[in-house]
Amino acid sequence: MRWPLIVLLIAGGTVAIFWTLHLVWHLHSVWRIRRAGPRPLLATRHRVWHDIHTDEANDLRYGPGGAAYVPAPPFHFVEELMTGSHPCVAIRDASKRLWRVKWGHEAKPEAFCVRFAAACGYFAEVTHYIASGRIDGVDTLTRARALVGEDGAFTDARFELEDRSVRMLFDEHSWAWHDNPFVGTRQLDGLKIVVMLLSNWDSKDRRDVSRGSNTAIFEYPISRFASEARYLITDWGGAMGKWGTTVVSRDRWDAAGFEAQTPFFVAGARDGVVDFGYQGQRSEIARGIPAEHVRWFYRKARRITEPALRTGLLASGATEEEAARFARAILARIDALGRVR
Repeated sequence: MRWPLIVLLIAGGTVAIFWTLHLVWHLHSVWRIRRAGPRPLLATRHRVWHDIHTDEANDLRYGPGGAAYVPAPPFHFVEELMTGSHPCVAIRDASKRLWRVKWGHEAKPEAFCVRFAAACGYFAEVTHYIASGRIDGVDTLTRARALVGEDGAFTDARFELEDRSVRMLFDEHSWAWHDNPFVGTRQLDGLKIVVMLLSNWDSKDRRDVSRGSNTAIFEYPISRFASEARYLITDWGGAMGKWGTTVVSRDRWDAAGFEAQTPFFVAGARDGVVDFGYQGQRSEIARGIPAEHVRWFYRKARRITEPALRTGLLASGATEEEAARFARAILARIDALGRVR
């Protein structure tokens, strides 16, 4: 058998396996959604975006929740959480707030992306990067054993608030880019732009529940008898690097890769519709966004200054060099939106 034929067979087999896996994931997701039934939503109002003042847009130091929701030591161990793909523990801080603590490459991009999304008016979870600390009372650990010392010391952690007063609808009861109350609105298209602007390739939604949906609906009480449903992205860990559709073409928290793709962020515009260079788990979000929606988002995003971006990046664990490079590239992408006609 000649080598070209062998290579062709291997390539064909790889493609067949890829599409077979995706078909299995799709069918399993459809089954899970049908089995789950209708979303148990009680909300009287639904929102994906809210307007904020310019001062708020330039306060990226603390992100959602503000200074009042910064994790305060001492930290006390509650339990190790065994769900999810990354080691995670639950702790309480000095204010008795409950936090989910994770480690890994996603800590820095998650901490910054929630800050940027909130600065653009989008809902995001209270998330902080903690460079180092100690967790008191740590019991026997399994997955997190290598990440927490015998004395409870840790480094490079992501703290995410667990607010039990909020009803959180994940996975089968989350939402999809093509199926939500905001389809066709400038607010939803603005959220798509945020995802692409931050190079978050992990844009899975409800349709991908067999692999894990990265969208959710949080119900907040707004009065004694009413609640508000907020639609948000809950996983920004695949951001701040290169977008892409495969593990070899994408990465996260990579200033050089982020800079290299910046000239291709806006791919072009024709007949009042803008296309973007973005590719990811849901590349469809890069297609068909009206120019008027892009201009609307630009008017919101252009208020964010370079010093504000640098502050948010440094608070998320960036070095001085990374903060400077990321901030310049983000502003260049925002400027590209401003040139859309």
